[in-house]
Amino acid sequence: MLSDRKTNLGGLHAMQLTVLVDNTTNKQNLPGLSFYLEDNETKLLFDFGESSLFLENAELMGINVFDVNYVVLSHGHHDHSWGLKHLLQKARYRPFRHSAPILLAHPLAFHSRIKENKELGLNIPIDNLANYFTISKSALPVWLTDRIVFLGQIQRQFTYEGTHSIGQIMTENGIENDFMYDDTALAYKSSQGLVIITGCSHSGISNIVEQAKFICNDDRIHTIIGGFHLRNPSYEQLSGTLDYLNKANVQSLYACHCTDLSSRIFLAQLGNLKEVTVGLTLEFPV
Repeated sequence: MLSDRKTNLGGLHAMQLTVLVDNTTNKQNLPGLSFYLEDNETKLLFDFGESSLFLENAELMGINVFDVNYVVLSHGHHDHSWGLKHLLQKARYRPFRHSAPILLAHPLAFHSRIKENKELGLNIPIDNLANYFTISKSALPVWLTDRIVFLGQIQRQFTYEGTHSIGQIMTENGIENDFMYDDTALAYKSSQGLVIITGCSHSGISNIVEQAKFICNDDRIHTIIGGFHLRNPSYEQLSGTLDYLNKANVQSLYACHCTDLSSRIFLAQLGNLKEVTVGLTLEFPV
């Protein structure tokens, strides 16, 4: 259901998600992905793109990003995290309404990562972030509201996805191939099933859905929105994903960001694929 305003259901508001940035990127310095969510009094940013564009778009849509309780990072890659630098630049002159909102991410999201001698990871020292946010690192699920949960480190159980690496990551044990174990997502528990909100799905969209179902104790999938990391995928991954999503009986599928055109055409066989545009506002039942 699409809406420009909230619906009050028995004293509770339906959750709203607004797309601030969605741009399929294959080079640095391009916009990336960013969503804004409201669940009653809780407001949060999920990813920040790569530039200041999410701030500019939010302002045009009348969204005050300095009113958030949480900023949540799906993983530490540049096209999801570098927009934070622009948020901090504005925060020097415009304080957050809630003192030190919580910045939540997997611990590995803060580590340096490189590919072909270029930095791919978060480009702000954690000490600088701590001047503005309460830093919360968790590989375990974290409930942000009664209905929204940060899924933590995703268990990778399907062999057709979540097995690739991109560049290297600096860990306590030295430089290692980066399998992006920090890649995670959000899930929202509605009366009509789960809404799953992803960043890039490096950990695998099927793996993410399975974890959300387990944590939320609900097998019904209302909507999935975000990147599916189906960029020139193998046929095994694409067919495995299609088969899984078909059996999951997803009502609405909003595949964006790192999902290429051929993959979207393939997923369109499910009959539930929707278009994602910047400014799109989705409203989900309580």
